Amino acid sequence: VALMFSSRSHQVSGLIPRSNVTIVSEFLLLGLSEVPGHQPLLFSLFLSMHLVAVVGNLLIILTIASLSCVDVCFTSVTVLKMLLNIQTQSQSIPYVGCLTQMYFLILFLELDNVLLAMMAYDRFVAICHPLHYAATMSPKFCVTSLSVALIVTNIYPLVHTLLMDTLSFCASVRIQHIFCELYALLKLSCSDIHVNELVVYTLGSLLFVTPFLLISLSYMLIFSAILRLHSSQSKMKAFSTCSSHLAEVSLFYGTLFGIYLRPSSSYTVEDSVATVLYAVVAPMLNPFIYSLRNKDMKGALRGLFSWSNVWFW
Repeated sequence: VALMFSSRSHQVSGLIPRSNVTIVSEFLLLGLSEVPGHQPLLFSLFLSMHLVAVVGNLLIILTIASLSCVDVCFTSVTVLKMLLNIQTQSQSIPYVGCLTQMYFLILFLELDNVLLAMMAYDRFVAICHPLHYAATMSPKFCVTSLSVALIVTNIYPLVHTLLMDTLSFCASVRIQHIFCELYALLKLSCSDIHVNELVVYTLGSLLFVTPFLLISLSYMLIFSAILRLHSSQSKMKAFSTCSSHLAEVSLFYGTLFGIYLRPSSSYTVEDSVATVLYAVVAPMLNPFIYSLRNKDMKGALRGLFSWSNVWFW
């Protein structure tokens, strides 16, 4: 029997009946709170974090360009839609827009993952093989590595997007999240999601765990080399070089593994709050925990403030 809905119910639920199949036209992003009084506070909070992330990362784009570009794109994909929904008092996001957002979220997450591994390798070469640094980390090597990373990291989100498009969403379109997150969408589906989860556990684990293992190996060799140094000043300088990157790695992988290395059926609202750490907080903290220690960054800040004084005065 064909499903019969009123036109008003179609607008509210985002479900369009077609024969015996319910086709989803949009989802509802519930965000962190549906209380009207909380919306101004949430809007101000996330707008501030987004602006700090974007301005901070754009400012350091010449010093660690690749990671900064990814972080700017990452926070823009997640936060801008949420800010628009809060401002317009609308929680809807089109079905195609939701899948598109999910695609770019996974893509930038993968790129962040790969770039953190490349940065760890950069530190390994600089500390353990300083005389070979220029030859090893040549522009040709960096460009080739980034090109391969861009190709590989586009495969995983594309597979998930195509698989997600085959699922049916017949129960609810209310996503308990601030953006179209993979597990949040899988939990809404009334189709068999074993293939989707298999892709997460196989291809996803390979693409996420492999860079983490490379980072771990790099730092094991780095710490071994540092401990062999005789000068305490040299040890502190070497540790200082790695501290900011280690802080970012800990924040990134701590939330990532805590959420994705388990079945999607166990995904909770608390997990959606945890994803804010790597989707919004980590990009916002990036200019502070990493780049403010960089001499080029400090020079850029001084230049910016000097230019501002000339402009306004």
